[in-house]
This record gives sequence, structure tokens and C-alpha cells, in this order.
Amino acid sequence: MRQIFEVIIIGGSYAGLAAAMALGRALKTVLIIDSHLPCNRQTPYSHNFLTQDGVPPKVIAELGRRQVENYDTIKFFDGVATSAIKTDSGFIIQVASGESFESRKIIFATGIRDILPDIHGFSECWGISVLHCPYCHGYEIRNQKTGIMGNGQIAFEVAMMISNWTQDLTVYTNGKSTLTDEQLVRLQNHQINIVDKEVVQLEHSKGYVQKIIFDDASSVSPMAIYAPCPFEQHCRIIETLGCELNDEGYIKIDAFHETTIYGIFACGDNVTRMRTVANAVAMGTTTGMSLSKKMILEAF
Repeated sequence: MRQIFEVIIIGGSYAGLAAAMALGRALKTVLIIDSHLPCNRQTPYSHNFLTQDGVPPKVIAELGRRQVENYDTIKFFDGVATSAIKTDSGFIIQVASGESFESRKIIFATGIRDILPDIHGFSECWGISVLHCPYCHGYEIRNQKTGIMGNGQIAFEVAMMISNWTQDLTVYTNGKSTLTDEQLVRLQNHQINIVDKEVVQLEHSKGYVQKIIFDDASSVSPMAIYAPCPFEQHCRIIETLGCELNDEGYIKIDAFHETTIYGIFACGDNVTRMRTVANAVAMGTTTGMSLSKKMILEAF
């Protein structure tokens, strides 16, 4: 017999756990489906999170899960959600093991998937010494020899930002530069170098970059690299249900974190470029409170 819940949360990381806690405190029955694949699973420390600065992300998530498990209306299922259908009364979620669950509402706290370049060693360094956010990591590598791996407008924008944390900065375009003449002049005026060789490998030790190796066999040794990478939604079920994405590829939500489809909510990295653990927790809490209030008022 299929289990029925008031809310199913797909994604049991920071946003999903925070949403679940708010719902549990509102006495709602909740199922969290979690694949245990957070985007920061390689990141050694979380920063810029008041009371948790410098704590490993895994430790924060484990503590969060233990606290959420204290609410007896919240259950966990460790697995991958593979499909969903909308019914007259809510939704049916299918998981990879073949089981299915039913709920009145859904929260997607599924994050995003980074699309990493096909450079040997890049994925092993991602989140450790190849970084996406100076507010998460910039302080720890301040005033150090730092690279920007990117090209064109996005590389220019990232270089402007990172110049706040270090003056020893080089842009590695990984091939012919597409920076404009004006951008090149502005970068040069700030002593930011440009290297337009093709990158073939990141030589590293346990994810910490030792060398960037180019196609001509030359190399450089930065302390860290910022790399703006494209992304896609980690879970495609949201699109099969008809929820709209914005021009950047994030899920569209309203002020209450409801998507363009009634009864489906979303929170965390899948809805915003503000990609921090602290923001995911805040968004999850807001989503859980907004959804519980909506359910309470609908039932009155």
C-alpha cells in the first residue's frame, strides 16, 4: 500500500532539511527523499554562515538531519526520485527502487549540477581549490596567487570581483581570448594578466591545485582558481511537471517560494544564484513556513 504524506521534499540537504523542520514544527507529515549527493560534497569547510563558520558542510548536514529526525511526523527515504505525476489530490513520486509515495504538496530542494570542463584533474579539485564563490572561500586565499579560468564577459566580471581579495591575479582563457579590447585595457590597468593557452591538466594533491599545465607543456602554480561554470537543474522532474525556469535556468518561484505549478514549491540553489549554505537554510525555512501556512489556511 502506497504511503501518503502531506508534503514530500525531494532533496535532503540544507534547504530540504530546513523546510522539513519548519513543516515538522507545524505538525505536518513529511517525507524527505534524499540521494546524498549535495553539490558541495567535496568542499572541506563552509564559511560565511553565522555560528557555523569553518565547519565542514557534511558535519552541518549530519547535525541538521539528526535534529530533523526528532520530529515524529518526518520520515526519510534514502534514494533517488525518478518521476512524478500530478493527480486530482496531489502528486505521486516514483523512486529508483520502484517504490512510490503520494503527497498533497511537493518541495524541490534539489540544487543544481555544475557542468565542468573536460580538463584532467578539474573535477577532483572542484570545491576544494577550484572555486565558485569568493564570499565562501575568498578570505582563506586572500592576497595569494590566484587564477580565473574563463573567457569573455563572465571572466571579466569575475576578475573584477576577485581583485578585491588579491592583486596577484591572472585570467586563463583556455584558448583564444574573447575579451574585448576595452576589457583587456581595464584588466591590464589593474595588473591582471591574460594567458590564452589551452589548459590540458590541473595537477593536484588531494584536490589542491599544484600546477596548471598548458598544451605547450608549460605550467604555472596558482594557490587557487575561480572557475565560473555553466549549470543545469540537478533534478529534471521539475520540468516534466511543467514548472517554468527563468532565463538563467533557475526555477521560477513567487514570494512564497511556490513555482508556476500549484502545489509545487522550490528552494535553495535551484532557484537562486546566491549559492551558500546559509542562504539555502534560510530559503528552506521560509519555504516550510510559507507552505505550512498555506495548508493550514486551505484546510480551515
